[in-house]
Amino acid sequence: MRLINFALIFVFCLVMLVFGIENTQVATINIVEGVEFPAPLSLELFLAMGLGAFLAWLFGVWTRLQRFLASLPTLRQLRKQKARIQELEQDIQGFKVEVQEQQRLLTSSEPFTTEASLTNDASPTKAEAR
Repeated sequence: MRLINFALIFVFCLVMLVFGIENTQVATINIVEGVEFPAPLSLELFLAMGLGAFLAWLFGVWTRLQRFLASLPTLRQLRKQKARIQELEQDIQGFKVEVQEQQRLLTSSEPFTTEASLTNDASPTKAEAR
């Protein structure tokens, strides 16, 4: 890609050089009434082209700045949402650790049995006694 860019710039500069050499006629530049000076036609065209490119760049910067300023409230809201998401993810991690700890405690504890529950299970039901 760099080679293509270099080739395009080189060809453009070569064309501009040939244009400048071929258009050496003198023309008068009138800036304001009473202020004028002669300059080669190619120089006048290069200055006009440079001024146009500068104004186009300035317009692009201006519109980009306007878009950025218009998007500031959205960017603030996104930052707040990201912070809230991180807080919630930390809460989830804490809850997961807490649940794992409770599950570990439940599985490690021995089942609670009483003598009454054992005797109820071992005693025959009324239907079996008849």
